Amino acid sequence: MAMELPRKFDKILYGMAALVLVLFAACAIKMYSVNTYAEGEAFDAAGAKYVTFYDNGEKLIIKTDAITVGEALDRAGIMINAGDIVEPGLEAEISTEDFFINIYRARPVVVKDGVVEKYLMTASYDYKTIMDEAEVTIYDGDEVEMVPNGNFLESGIANVYEVTRNGGRTVTVEEEIAFAEETVEDPNLEEGKTEVRQLGEVGAKKITYDTYYVDNVEVAREKTDEEIIRNPVTRITAIGTKKKIPAVAVTGTCADWARAAGVSEADLAAAVELMNRESGCRVNAQNAYSGAYGIPQALPGSKMASAGADWQTNPITQIRWMAGYVNRYGGWQGALNFWYAHGWY
Repeated sequence: MAMELPRKFDKILYGMAALVLVLFAACAIKMYSVNTYAEGEAFDAAGAKYVTFYDNGEKLIIKTDAITVGEALDRAGIMINAGDIVEPGLEAEISTEDFFINIYRARPVVVKDGVVEKYLMTASYDYKTIMDEAEVTIYDGDEVEMVPNGNFLESGIANVYEVTRNGGRTVTVEEEIAFAEETVEDPNLEEGKTEVRQLGEVGAKKITYDTYYVDNVEVAREKTDEEIIRNPVTRITAIGTKKKIPAVAVTGTCADWARAAGVSEADLAAAVELMNRESGCRVNAQNAYSGAYGIPQALPGSKMASAGADWQTNPITQIRWMAGYVNRYGGWQGALNFWYAHGWY
């Protein structure tokens, strides 16, 4: 009888120990013995494997016949968000009977680099990786430190990494090159008017500096290289120099001026008709579109300078030049006939 008691006591102890282990396991892990498989497909018990997920301190075990990590996550109902890291990757094949998947959840991080602050979501705890994700370059001598969040209301629950710049480094910046201004005189443009003949374009250059910092403050900078990326384009503006010719009070009629210019009586009627049709026989007539000028509508008007320096104001000088011009049509009548046919001569 004395030998029976220890054996019963041992059984009780073993039972209690087993119960404690079961309760401990139930508290430590979430275990699903259900078979997971895609909707509409038969579960392949022979090919099923145990997959263990570790997710932010939580542990989940499932039995699944999923082929890849991504499929296993979908079947277990585990969501992966932007910035989360899954190891192995989603395309990795579940290759062993007991397969482990680690999930690192993205968290908010603020990177402070002087007066610049960058907010990002990252699953990494490696400061070099975090700096790369924030596109912040770290140089030799620089320090990166996790500091208390001093602006909780603005950034929320976020880890703050502060960069302290020290030492020297090379910095390359792009700067604008201003375009030049150029003016040209245009004798065919009315005095007082301007026209932009070529638009100016800003150029660009890349400048390399050696900079030196102490406690995040730049204390010196030296230019070491300069490269033109894009040449500027000069803006060209035309300035009119053509003086306005006021109406000239010239005595006489168109016929009087023609006679004074040497037009014969035989050609007079055709000459006056042609001058009236072309310009109304006005000495300062100017075509608004082409710029043709004077009684003969010479283009440019300065052609008539060959007949006299006063070509802008003297009707006789203009008609004298016109008399030479109509010779290409065989004379005044030929020029008038051409005008009838074409509306110009």
